[in-house]
Amino acid sequence: MADIICVIGNKGGTGKTTISHMLCHGMGLLGQRSVCVLTDSGREPLDPSGRRYLVADARSREALSKVTSKIRSLKAWMGIIDGGGNRTEMDRDLYSMADLVLLPFRDSHEDIRTVIRDLEMFPRAYAIPSQWPTNVWQRDAAERTVDEFLARFGNRILSPVVAISASKHLLQKTIPGNLPSPLANASRGIARQVLDLLQISFADEEDRADEDTVARAVSGPRSFR
Repeated sequence: MADIICVIGNKGGTGKTTISHMLCHGMGLLGQRSVCVLTDSGREPLDPSGRRYLVADARSREALSKVTSKIRSLKAWMGIIDGGGNRTEMDRDLYSMADLVLLPFRDSHEDIRTVIRDLEMFPRAYAIPSQWPTNVWQRDAAERTVDEFLARFGNRILSPVVAISASKHLLQKTIPGNLPSPLANASRGIARQVLDLLQISFADEEDRADEDTVARAVSGPRSFR
């Protein structure tokens, strides 16, 4: 059966959608087939053309049920469900169905206060620092803040996903033909962490031809409605 990974959290603006698409992109680079599932009614579905993963529109509860049932029926697929902010009840529902739950948070005290509540509410979830600063001084300050406030959750904090301007390409309606290498490297990093948590082996596709990887990533069922 497929694995369901939910990217949730009560606060908006933490990078849930960015993490979801980067995770799917990274899965494709590591030879894993995945579907990015949209649940936020404030967003529009994206064009799957040229992506290393499929996309599915599940902005209603009925659609979400159908999409997750379809994904579960597929062998060796990943369903990455992009949650929305300020939807506690929806987060509870997604948590109950997930094999793995990610809680993105940024380096602000508000984000950290919120992720602490979410970590307490969802004891199987992992927090993932999102859009983390690359400036050495800012990064050191952010790490000190995490050490101070999140020390008791140390074994549930994943490695940071640094801020990459190129990540916006994955959120465009139609993605560009060529994506920058830093985006690929960061996406692989997220995917590796998730695959390790799920204890799924993988082969890094970095040296394989792009067109071969794309063909493999999009093979199989095309519809999740």
